[in-house]
Amino acid sequence: MSTAAPAEPLEIEYAALSDTGRTRSNNEDSVALDAATGVLVLADGMGGYNAGEVASGMATEFIRDKLGQWLGQASRSASDADVRRAMDICVDNANRAIFDAAHSIPQYAGMGTTLVVAVFRDRRLMLGHVGDSRGYRLRAGRLQQLTRDHSLLQEQVDAGLLTAEQAAHSVNRNLVTRAVGVEDTVLLDTQQHEVQPGDVYLLCSDGLSDMLDDDAISQLMQGAAGLEEAASALVEAANEAGGKDNISVVLARVRGPSSTGRAWWPFRR
Repeated sequence: MSTAAPAEPLEIEYAALSDTGRTRSNNEDSVALDAATGVLVLADGMGGYNAGEVASGMATEFIRDKLGQWLGQASRSASDADVRRAMDICVDNANRAIFDAAHSIPQYAGMGTTLVVAVFRDRRLMLGHVGDSRGYRLRAGRLQQLTRDHSLLQEQVDAGLLTAEQAAHSVNRNLVTRAVGVEDTVLLDTQQHEVQPGDVYLLCSDGLSDMLDDDAISQLMQGAAGLEEAASALVEAANEAGGKDNISVVLARVRGPSSTGRAWWPFRR
């Protein structure tokens, strides 16, 4: 009886871009990635002075470094549950570090950050988030939001108190109900997805999603000539729409097994 050979890992390429926007004087967003281990992290900080920058930078750097280190040392036989546990531990430790800094350094009081973290592993994506920074997937021309905001607006929509259209025009868009570093513990929502050649994944701060609706984001991604161009087009469009907040994007494109030599390219050439 023959046994099927294991599927070849998929090739994934990345691009990231962060911009201050047109109304803010500093950038409280932070992005970090470790291409070797497939770790992507994006955070949108909050707090007075430069505390938001500190919180988001602490979160992205700590999680990229520690999670990337664990993944680099773990064998491919480590289970998906092991990876999720490692994500939880890294986020919990980052949360504690930010929380402790906020309570020991006066100028950092009240700081915190949203977070979205992605881990590509073989043909699977582990996606976790806290707050209203988002993860999307573009597949076969359809953009789907994979994360669900931890925000007051989302709770009101879920409760039937607001429609999605009303929420889009609400003045309370930036009130999050969960953030990293605000309390001594935090819950990371995690999910798992099978990835396919041709998929493009987007992590973004609300500086993008507040300025552009999903249709506009999808059209810009599909109209770009490549990954770097897509990142630039998204940031430029958000700025043209007002650029009311910092704008950050991380993109990941799934190409296919390196042994096939096939170039999976969903963008316009």
